[in-house]
Amino acid sequence: MPIYQYRCRECGAEVELLVRSGSQEPRCVECGSILLEKLIAAPYVVRGESRAPGRTCCGREDRCDAPPCSAQETCWRG
Repeated sequence: MPIYQYRCRECGAEVELLVRSGSQEPRCVECGSILLEKLIAAPYVVRGESRAPGRTCCGREDRCDAPPCSAQETCWRG
C-alpha cells in the first residue's frame, strides 16, 4: 500500500495519503475535496543488507588503511 503526496487544488494543502487498491478516490484531509494533484516525490529506498557492528565492508575488524574507510566515510568496496 503506497503512500502518495498530493496537493489539493481547492485549498492548496499538501498531504500524504495511504492509497489502497480498490478504495475510494483520495480526499483532502483539510477540506474534503477530491480535486487532488499527485506530486512527484523521490522514492526512499531501504537496503536490506547490514554489516555486523565493528566490521568494515571489507570484512576487517579495523578500518582499512586507505580511504574511504580511513577517513570515516562510507566504504565503496564490497
